[in-house]
Amino acid sequence: MGYSADCSPSSRSAVFHSSLDIFMKQSLCFGDAQATAEAMARRGARTPFLLQLSLLLLLRPGGTLGCASVAVASPVVALGSAVTASCTVRSELCRGLEQGKVRITWMLDNKPMAGSQRQGAGGSEVSNLTLPQFNHTQARLWCWVEWNGTKQRVGMAEIRAGYPPAKPFNLSCVLNLSDYGLTCQWEPGADSHLPTSVALKFARSRAPAETGCTPQGGYNRCTVPRRLLQLYRQMELWVSATNALGTAESEHLCIDPMDVAELDPPALQSIQSVPFQSDCVTVAWEVARSHSHMELLCELRYRAPEDAAWALVTGIPGQARTAQHCGFLFGTPYCFQMRCRRSSAQGYWSDWSPGRNYTTHEKAPTGTLDVWWSTRPAGAGGQLEVQLRWKAPGRREANGRVLGYRVTLSPRRRGRDPPTVCNTTRTQCNFSASAGTTRVYLSAYNAAGESAATEVVLLERKGQPLAGLHAVPGGEHSLWVRWESPPALPAAYVLEWQRVPMEPGGCSTCWKMERDGATTAALIHDGIEPFQRYNISVYPLYSDAVGVPVHTTAYSKQKAPSFAPKLHLKSISKSDAELCWELLPVEMQNGFITGYTIFWANSTAEVSSAAVGPSLRSFVIQELKPSTLYKVHIMASTAAGSTNGTSLTLVTMALDDVEIQFLFLTLGLVFVLLILLLICFQKNGRVKQQFWPSVPDPANSSLGKWVPAELPQEPLQVPGVREPSLATISTVTVLERAAGKQPPSRGKEPTAEPTGTFPMPPQPYVRQERPGTAWAAVEPQRGRGGSGEPVQYARVVGAGYKGQQHVPPRLYLRCGSSSSQPLLSDPSPSPQPYENLWFHGAAPQGCPGDGGCAEELPATFPLLQGLRIGGAEELQDCRVF
Repeated sequence: MGYSADCSPSSRSAVFHSSLDIFMKQSLCFGDAQATAEAMARRGARTPFLLQLSLLLLLRPGGTLGCASVAVASPVVALGSAVTASCTVRSELCRGLEQGKVRITWMLDNKPMAGSQRQGAGGSEVSNLTLPQFNHTQARLWCWVEWNGTKQRVGMAEIRAGYPPAKPFNLSCVLNLSDYGLTCQWEPGADSHLPTSVALKFARSRAPAETGCTPQGGYNRCTVPRRLLQLYRQMELWVSATNALGTAESEHLCIDPMDVAELDPPALQSIQSVPFQSDCVTVAWEVARSHSHMELLCELRYRAPEDAAWALVTGIPGQARTAQHCGFLFGTPYCFQMRCRRSSAQGYWSDWSPGRNYTTHEKAPTGTLDVWWSTRPAGAGGQLEVQLRWKAPGRREANGRVLGYRVTLSPRRRGRDPPTVCNTTRTQCNFSASAGTTRVYLSAYNAAGESAATEVVLLERKGQPLAGLHAVPGGEHSLWVRWESPPALPAAYVLEWQRVPMEPGGCSTCWKMERDGATTAALIHDGIEPFQRYNISVYPLYSDAVGVPVHTTAYSKQKAPSFAPKLHLKSISKSDAELCWELLPVEMQNGFITGYTIFWANSTAEVSSAAVGPSLRSFVIQELKPSTLYKVHIMASTAAGSTNGTSLTLVTMALDDVEIQFLFLTLGLVFVLLILLLICFQKNGRVKQQFWPSVPDPANSSLGKWVPAELPQEPLQVPGVREPSLATISTVTVLERAAGKQPPSRGKEPTAEPTGTFPMPPQPYVRQERPGTAWAAVEPQRGRGGSGEPVQYARVVGAGYKGQQHVPPRLYLRCGSSSSQPLLSDPSPSPQPYENLWFHGAAPQGCPGDGGCAEELPATFPLLQGLRIGGAEELQDCRVF
């Protein structure tokens, strides 16, 4: 076979795609060629080449003509109704399909649907599908054939669903006199979701219905040409809407085309005032030439700039060309417009003519002025300060533009004008008058003249006040003031209001007079702004006095305060803290303060709060913990919101004031007691002796006076010691020897002591123990008559010489003295130097070895070498221990 010449994948792909292009160009009856190509391309990678080629041959033109067909009961159905469809596949017309292996499936757009399949006549396969509720306005129903695992579209039916056309309404027509075309317009009904044809139908008398026009571009209007119309005769017109589900017609309109003719507006020619100070004007106009032969009926309207609505004048004949109307205000600008229609039918009005402006002539002001006053004495000169305020006259009383106001102290008389105390363009005047002035006169003037003077009686304010007064918001820029009438019904009321704080110079227009004494409410709006407080006063006016005013305050609108007050710490203790704050400025309150809320929290985030009334300016926080840090802030509230203030940090005290006072009192008492005790100890010697016993002071003794100013610093030379240093004295002991008794010599028997009347001098000595030990005194033997006791002079604890080896104790001797108290008795003794017997080569006579005493005391006795004790020259006996 020729197909086996080249079996490479590239060649197979080229052949497949070329065959696919031919297939797509020939638009097979199997439906969507592009979908088939896409399906084949998706399976091309795994479908054998020969199978792909056979499938192309199966679907080639001529071989599939009449292969399958899809039939539906109706291609257009009502939305939500049932739809039935069938798909028939004739195998004999579809070459290549094996009988019994054809499977038919359905898809509604991209959604698979389940149908039933059966064997049909002539070997065909038939599949039936029923959709119980078709909810799509438009959809495609596809029939698919599945053969050898490949699905192909073999048939399609498009189904539309919708509603019958809705009935058009509000049909109206207008005849244009320029081309005499009849333009009609209407409102369509609800959308039917189906293609709908709309036409304007008409019928002449005893003639069949005809189509007058068809709307274009989706518009709901069209124009019937002049050739189809019958002027001055009745015609029947209606709108017809038709789709696949039915036809609907609007209400029929029976009109004479001329009755609905739209006329051109008239043109205003002139407007003039009627002379002789009247309030009438004359208006002249012209109608269009196209309908000058018609009988017209016209309307005139006018409006001043301050008017909210137009004033309308009806029933003006169009052929009159002029009309006069009265009731206009003097010196007031107006805008005039005019329109017309046929008088014989209820047709359409023409458009309003272009506006024309006109100002009526002026007239002298009329009526009286509303005046309010206040008086006060002006020093000691008998003068009276008068403040006069009045309301500008209304448009009807002003009769034009007011040029100014004149205030006099007497009425104007014929032939002469009274002196003028005030001539101003403002509505306020301050002047001085004599103390007896009770009346002033006020008049207004314009270019046409001056009004009659309004008499103002300066009455005293001593009448009965109102029984009650309150105000509520009437809007963001207005307030309703309501009051209760006093027992005696007044003739009028004066309402006065001022912003808080008062504006510089005050508000001259912030007052109002109610001339009906029976009224109990009034709306004020001049100068009222939201979030601002206003003081409102109401004065009853009696025939002979002015009532005492009653006051109230109000806001037209409130909001949260601009900021909260700043907290200040007034006092603090260990458990309480008193806070205070200042009142917010009125302009920052933005409403009535309903209260304050105090919040406080410690370091552990324990938050507490307390509500405070709006009249309070301080608060005491109780049950606080001692020595604890707290953060406190305040929140100010109105009826419309709240605002938080800045935080205040405080620390409670460890002790409160009473405890601190008690502590200081206790310390003071202790201090006083100590002072008293010291004084007692100082004054009482016995008590002083118990606590501070008297101890001899060597520095102040007679011994201290014997010490020379400069002592020789001779170091102690000790043989056999490598590192000599100063000796350390531990004990100095002075012993008293019994009278007439000599200490025995070592190795000898005691000798008889000479008797006499004088006691023997004491035998003092000094003993040095081993290094590092204390000095000890050895009491010598006393004679029979001895009565002396050893007296310890000093004890010094120390160590031996540096580097000194252990040696036997050395003894420093001092000869006895005849004094019983050698250190304290004689203030001027003749001291002899001490001598260390160790440093002499031979023992002196009377000392150990020969029993003698040294004739010369040690000159190098450590530390005590300056001590010179009286009686040393009498020392006769010495003993070495």
